[in-house]
Amino acid sequence: MEAIASSDLKTILHSKRANLYYLEHCRVLVNGGRVEYVTDMGKRSLYWNIPIANTTSILLGTGTSITQAAMRELAKAGVLVGFAGGGGTPLFSANEMDIEVAWFAPQSEYRPTEYLQAWVRFWFDDDLRLMAAKALQTARLQRLRQQWLARPLREAGFAVEATRLDALAGQFTQRIATAPDVTALLTDEAQLTKTLFKLAVDATRYGEFTRAKRGSGTDAANRFLDHGNYLAYGLGATATWVLGLPHGLAVLHGKTRRGGLVFDAADLVKDAAILPQAFLSAMQGDDEQQFRRRCIETLTQSESLDFMIDTLKAIAIATAQQATARPTP
Repeated sequence: MEAIASSDLKTILHSKRANLYYLEHCRVLVNGGRVEYVTDMGKRSLYWNIPIANTTSILLGTGTSITQAAMRELAKAGVLVGFAGGGGTPLFSANEMDIEVAWFAPQSEYRPTEYLQAWVRFWFDDDLRLMAAKALQTARLQRLRQQWLARPLREAGFAVEATRLDALAGQFTQRIATAPDVTALLTDEAQLTKTLFKLAVDATRYGEFTRAKRGSGTDAANRFLDHGNYLAYGLGATATWVLGLPHGLAVLHGKTRRGGLVFDAADLVKDAAILPQAFLSAMQGDDEQQFRRRCIETLTQSESLDFMIDTLKAIAIATAQQATARPTP
C-alpha cells in the first residue's frame, strides 16, 4: 500500500474537527503512512487508525508510548499532544517535576500573528486585561445559560430550574461588570462555580456533593469533573494555538502560570458542557469511556471549539481597539 504523507491530507479547520482522543496502554506509531495506536490482545497486535486531519488534540495516559515519526506527522497535521495520568488526570509535561497544564504544540513558522499582536497591545495594561477577563467571564455565563436550558440536556434528565438559572446569571453578570480587579473576579468565579454545583445536584438529584481537590475525589461526579475538564483543556490549548496566542498570556488565571490562558479558554465551555454531563453520567452509572464519549459528542455537537476561537478573537480585537483609542500619555 502506498504511504500517505500528512502534507497530502486535506486540511480541516480546527474549529470543525470532530476528534479528541484519550489513549492508554498502547503505542502510537506510523504504519503505512498513517498514524495508528497499537493495543495488544494476547499474541496479536491490533492497529487502530487515528484520523489526524480531523483531530484537535490527543491525551496519552497510563502505559503509552509514541514514536518520533508519529510526533512528526501529528505536528504536520496541527494536532496538540499532552501526557496525562490514569483517567485523563493529571496532565504532565515533558518531565515529572512539572504538573502544570502543558502541551506539545506543533511547531510552525506560519501561525497567524494578527491576534497575538492585538493581545499584547492590551495585555500589559492592568485595566485592559481586567476588561478582557470580564468579557471572557460574561461570554462563559451566556454560553452556560444557553446550553443548560437547551432541549438536549433537558431530554437527558438535566432539568435545571430556568428561574433559578436566570436569577443566577443576572446576579453574576452584574458582579462581573462591577468587579474592581482580577482578584474580585476570581472570588466571584469560585462562588459562581459553587452555586452551579448546587444547581446541578438539584437538577439530577445527585444527593450530597462536595467538590474535591483535583485527583482526590472518590465519588463518580468528582472523578468525571476532573476527567472532563482536561478534555476542555485540550480544546483550550487548540484554540489558543490556532490563534497564535502563547499560553502564558492569561487574563484571569494569573500571569505566573504558563498554562493560564488554556484555563481561561477552557472556562468558556467547562461549566456549559462538562459539568452537567459529569453529574448525568454519575447518576447513569457510566464508566470513564462512556463519559468521555458523551463529553466529546457534546463538545462537538455544540461547536465548542468554534465558540472558544470566535470568543478569543472578539476579545483580542475589541480590547486592542480600546488600547488604541486611549490617549498617549
